Amino acid sequence: MSINNNVPELLSPAGDIEKLKTVYAYGADAAYIGINQFSLRESGIKSDSATLKAINDVKNEYKGKKLYAAVNMFFFDNDIQTLNENIGEIKDLNVDGFIVSDLGAAMCLKRHFPSVPLHLSTQASCTNSESVKVYKDLGFSRIILAREVDIDNIRRIKDAVPDMEIEVFVHGAMCMAVSGRCILSSVTTHRSANRGECAHTCRWKYRVAIEEEKREGEYLPLEEHNGWNTILSSKDLCMIDHLDELIAAGVSSLKIEGRMKSTYYAALITRAYRKMLDKDKDAVLFRDEIEKVSHREWTTGFFYNNERTDFAPPREEYTRLYRFLGTVISEVKKGVWEVDIKYQISSKREIEAIGPDVLSVSLGCVETLNKDFENVEHIDHCMKGYIKTDKQLKSGYILREKIRD
Repeated sequence: MSINNNVPELLSPAGDIEKLKTVYAYGADAAYIGINQFSLRESGIKSDSATLKAINDVKNEYKGKKLYAAVNMFFFDNDIQTLNENIGEIKDLNVDGFIVSDLGAAMCLKRHFPSVPLHLSTQASCTNSESVKVYKDLGFSRIILAREVDIDNIRRIKDAVPDMEIEVFVHGAMCMAVSGRCILSSVTTHRSANRGECAHTCRWKYRVAIEEEKREGEYLPLEEHNGWNTILSSKDLCMIDHLDELIAAGVSSLKIEGRMKSTYYAALITRAYRKMLDKDKDAVLFRDEIEKVSHREWTTGFFYNNERTDFAPPREEYTRLYRFLGTVISEVKKGVWEVDIKYQISSKREIEAIGPDVLSVSLGCVETLNKDFENVEHIDHCMKGYIKTDKQLKSGYILREKIRD
C-alpha cells in the first residue's frame, strides 16, 4: 500500500525481472508476476534458482514494495498434483500474496502458506457482496472484482464487507469475454486462453463476406480499415481521469494490465498513475504521456454501466506515436552509456529519454558506439552497444524516438 493511507495501492505488471525492477522504480507500490506453469500468461517467470535470486535481489533493492504471484489458470487434477510437487520452489519466491481463481488451488496454497494472503482473481467473476462474504469465509483477504462491476456496485460491496480489500483493473487491454473466460484461442489455434496459452485471437484482423446461396463463390464483402475489421478486439481501458471516484468507492488497489507488454509501456503507464494519485504539481503533464505509448482507443469499460458494450470495436487498430528503443544500464565512461537495446538506435535520428521523475529529455542525435567503443551509424537489438551524449542520464532511464505526430 502507499504510505498515504488515503491513497490506494498502485499495482503494476511484471512479465520479467527487468519489468519488475522498472515498475518499482517508476512508482508502483506492488507488482504482480505469473508463475511459469500456473498463470494465464505462458511466459510467466520461471522458478529456477537464478530467477528466484534475481527477484529477491530486486525486492531487497526496493524494500517496502510488495510482490504478488498469479496462480490463476484453470486447474485440472494433474495440475493440482503438479502444484503440490512444486510447492518448494514457489515457497522460495517469498511473495506477499497469491492471485488465484480455482478454489482447489487456493486451498492447496492455504495449507502450505497459511500466512500468505489469498487474492481472488478476476477470473472467478466475483460480482456481488454475498459472493465476497463466501470468499472471505474461505480465507481470501482481497477480491479482484470482475471487470463487469460498475462503481455503484463496488461501493455497495465495500459497504457490505468493509474489511475486504477490493482491487480493480484501471488500465490496459480488455477481453471480449466475461471476465476473460474465452475459448476463441482454443477454437482457432488449439491454445487455451484459460491455461496460459492465449493466441490473442480477438486482436486478429478479420475479413467478413456474404455469399448468396445461388451465387456460390461470389462474395459481397463487409469491409472497414482497407479490407479488414477488428470486430472482436476491444478498446483499451483507461481510468486515469476517474481515480477519485474509485477511491471514494472504497477501492484498495488499482491494477494496471500488461505483463506481456513492453518495459516502456509498464514504466510510462505506472509513472502517469503514480503522479495522478500523488497529485503531483506536474501530474497532468505526466498523465498526457500515456498517449505516447502504443494503445487502442480509450474506454472506461463497465465502470459507469455494467451492461455497456461500447468498449468495442475501436475505430483504429492502434495509436503509435513513439518507438521504444531501450533502457539505460550504466555510465561506463564520461558521457558514454551502455544501453539494453530493444530497437535499432541510429546516430541520424533524434531520440528522447524519460525517467521516473523526468518527463522527457531531448538528446538530439547521439553518437552510437559498438561493443568496441567504435563509432557506427547505428546499434541494433541483441547487440552490445553504447550511446554518447552530453546530457546527464541515469540507470533505468528509457530511450524512445518519435515516429509520427
